Amino acid sequence: MKAFLQFLESQSGKLLEQTLTHIHLTLLSVALAILAGVPLGILIARRQKLAGVTLGFAGVMQTIPSIALLGFLIPLLGIGPKPAIFALFLYALLPIIRNTYTGIRGVDATVREAAVAMGMTRSQVLFKAELPLAMPVILAGIRTAAVINVGVATLAAYIAAGGLGEFIFGGIALNNTNMILAGAIPAALLAILFDFLLSCAQKLSMRHFRWAGAAALIVFAVSAMTPAAKGKLLAGFTPEFMGREDGWLGLKRVYGLKIPTVVINDAVMYQALHEEKLDVVSGYSTDGRIRAFHLVTLDDDKLIFPPYHAAPVVRKDALERFPELGPALGLLAGRINDSVMTYLNYRVDFLKESPAAVARGFLEKEGLFKPSRNGKKGVVRMGSKIFTEQYILCEMYKILVEGNTELSISSKTGLGGTKICFDALTNDQIDFYPEYTGTGLLVILQEPLTDNLRHKDSAYNFVRRQFDHKYGLQWLQPIGFNNAYALMMREEAARKMGIRSISDLTRFLDTQKN
Repeated sequence: MKAFLQFLESQSGKLLEQTLTHIHLTLLSVALAILAGVPLGILIARRQKLAGVTLGFAGVMQTIPSIALLGFLIPLLGIGPKPAIFALFLYALLPIIRNTYTGIRGVDATVREAAVAMGMTRSQVLFKAELPLAMPVILAGIRTAAVINVGVATLAAYIAAGGLGEFIFGGIALNNTNMILAGAIPAALLAILFDFLLSCAQKLSMRHFRWAGAAALIVFAVSAMTPAAKGKLLAGFTPEFMGREDGWLGLKRVYGLKIPTVVINDAVMYQALHEEKLDVVSGYSTDGRIRAFHLVTLDDDKLIFPPYHAAPVVRKDALERFPELGPALGLLAGRINDSVMTYLNYRVDFLKESPAAVARGFLEKEGLFKPSRNGKKGVVRMGSKIFTEQYILCEMYKILVEGNTELSISSKTGLGGTKICFDALTNDQIDFYPEYTGTGLLVILQEPLTDNLRHKDSAYNFVRRQFDHKYGLQWLQPIGFNNAYALMMREEAARKMGIRSISDLTRFLDTQKN
């Protein structure tokens, strides 16, 4: 608890900023959904033929995975608050439209008849009879939409819109529980607060409700959608990169790099760079999208990025139960260099080949492919993180183990980031997964990056010894490639600016200030 409170104190400024951003995203999106959803609900209550189509559309919008919807919106709206608010608006529509429709349709017909008999116009019947009676149901829909959007708004951090998701996803990537809690607890409290305030709103009169709607429209109209300043370069970094010494912290300390930054998920980061919404990103040196999008990696001339050589990390008890497992996994050791891994990733990310087909093709070319022996000696549980390279490596390991032993593989791929995979390994939920020496050193062991640990062999030997001593885990021999962090730019833009290294980028930015 003490460590958590100290973290909150050290990050109080950023936490307040991201909490206000989270509130901003939620309120704007729900206000927009009210302004659109309530009239739509009234309309379809009047015209039953439109009800099925309208509710169907709103329902479909809610079934689209959040990160996929955000990715679709980047080419249209760019990155930042605009696509996040639009996506949240779509997610909030269904409960508001449906509850408005249900509330209006639920008004007793005799009430409408009495209102008409008293000489009320159609609009007077709506505002003085139907809406007041339907308001508890409508507000229940708004409460549902608000609570949903508080949760979904955490994903706004994936597309540089800020919010409490920056703490949550950064904490997951960095294996930092305090950072996760710093984002999750305020988000939960906001959901409770919004639900409470909206329950109080059920006591408001129709006059107050109309004024609240008008205020929401004004807030949306004047809300700041801060774009990047024209003529200045903009960098997009992942939540993990922002909090690492071999990332943004090191770039500022070692290079003195000063560039406007936004936090963005790597699933959409490369697309944003390709679409010219960003100018610099924190990529990975073997990512296939380097080739697909004609990107260039900037030379790390001051060596802040440590080696990230991939190797399988295995539970010792699994190696003891299945002595043949280690040799089977070791068949891949030293077989894949940087350029080969980049090409394999390119085939999956850009050519849309399946990881299984790419893995099999490579092993066949190397003479390592053997058909599965349908082994029944035991089941080995294999995990992976949630990105292309890990999927390819796991498919290779599956083929190697099942083709060279009497073992079968149970795949638990797509486990998320480092923390989820490592916790699954140490808690005996999986038996092995591919890891990287730099991640083991800085994220899991959280060791300071000394000059000695910047070299391939010394970094590997250090994490191998420490994992054995602290966790009883075994690092097998490295696969061969180094998937290190790298700063990237579009090839054409870097050439025009004369930028080849991170030092060149720093000098260029300093020149732009003068």
